[in-house]
Amino acid sequence: MKYNIYRFTTLISLLLLSVSCSSKKSVSQRKPGGDTMTLNSRSIDATFKTGAENFESYLPLLENKKIGIVTNPTGIINYHSIEMIFVQDPRINNQAKIVNKEVSIVDFLLHKNISVQKIFAPEHGFRGTADAGELIKDGKDTQTGLPIISLYGNNKKPKPEQLADIDILVFDLQDVGARFYTYISTLHYVMEACAENNIPLLVLDRPNPNGAIVDGPILEKEYKSFVGMHEIPVLHGMTIGEYAQMINGEKWLKPSNNSRQALQCDLKVAPCLNYSHDMKYSLPVKPSPNLPNDQAINLYASLCFFEGTNVSVGRGTEKQFQIYGSPFLPENEFDFSFTPKPNFGAKDPVHNGKLCFGEDLTKIKKVNQLELKWLLIAYNKTTDKTVFFNDFFTKLAGTKKLREQIEAGMTEKEIRKTWQEGLEQFKKMRQKYILY
Repeated sequence: MKYNIYRFTTLISLLLLSVSCSSKKSVSQRKPGGDTMTLNSRSIDATFKTGAENFESYLPLLENKKIGIVTNPTGIINYHSIEMIFVQDPRINNQAKIVNKEVSIVDFLLHKNISVQKIFAPEHGFRGTADAGELIKDGKDTQTGLPIISLYGNNKKPKPEQLADIDILVFDLQDVGARFYTYISTLHYVMEACAENNIPLLVLDRPNPNGAIVDGPILEKEYKSFVGMHEIPVLHGMTIGEYAQMINGEKWLKPSNNSRQALQCDLKVAPCLNYSHDMKYSLPVKPSPNLPNDQAINLYASLCFFEGTNVSVGRGTEKQFQIYGSPFLPENEFDFSFTPKPNFGAKDPVHNGKLCFGEDLTKIKKVNQLELKWLLIAYNKTTDKTVFFNDFFTKLAGTKKLREQIEAGMTEKEIRKTWQEGLEQFKKMRQKYILY
């Protein structure tokens, strides 16, 4: 077979031997907008599992099928394997111990003799090394030999010819719960392409590390873009599987050429086990190059507004999305400074080589809402307010109102009050698709 040699070496290097289930029970849920399959859950193991780790549930759907997979370095599983440890004691030939291995979903499927045909890569690429916004090119994965199709740049949606040899598409990306994090935009286009080409989509669900927070202004439809495709708040409080069901259920996919009705994706979601939205979840790998840790992921939605201003969020440092600063902020008003320089994930950072003054937020407590205070502080203290905002700010906010409110001198409390009606309406809609 095409990948026999690769599979053999993967098998040897990872020492993967499937752990059999001694006792199983069925768990099933059904929600509008898509089916959640019946799961087989080990009764002897009540620990949390991602959808990708419930491999007994979805592998039967993939057998004897040609598979395409949308993934990147976040598509990993803790695969319980048996590693044989040889001991020098002559009385013991060997002993076994259970170990956790972080295995790429691609490697795992190949090891299971699933016929993976190609990889579709979102923003930052399959191996996750590209800058935010950097053009991703098609290529070949050096480790597996599989072709890689870019879904970022000029080709955000899989083309019919790219799906021609695919029986089912698998989607496994780790989202962070923010509207402008582009993995949910990629999800939309993948669902649309699957619906147009009559290809089923299997979403392997993963927790939302900001899953208990629903907050921020609602996007207005005239400001839709790749950093905001749907009329939702900045923090939506949904897993990517729940969000896929919302896309289907709210009929957000565009109508087909021959119909006025919105397309429907043949969607299945493999849910997480023993997960709740208020559960603390620390990501095992960086979801993108400039979100290096839990603190950055928690502050991302609040600080990302600075990407639409002349203020740096720490790209080009080791504290991305945990600090902010600018040469336009007065030195005497701040006791923290930094100088951005090119590094992994930021080849030409904002204010490259310039001394920036601002705040260090690496030690603050976890936030439980979308915070505007740092944006308001920076705007009010900047030396030239006429160059503070740029055009990208409105795309990030999803509305012109936020910039207008800040420029008018409204307080954070006053601004937040204007969001409440929209948030209440969204929460009611959201509830229909919640799995956990």
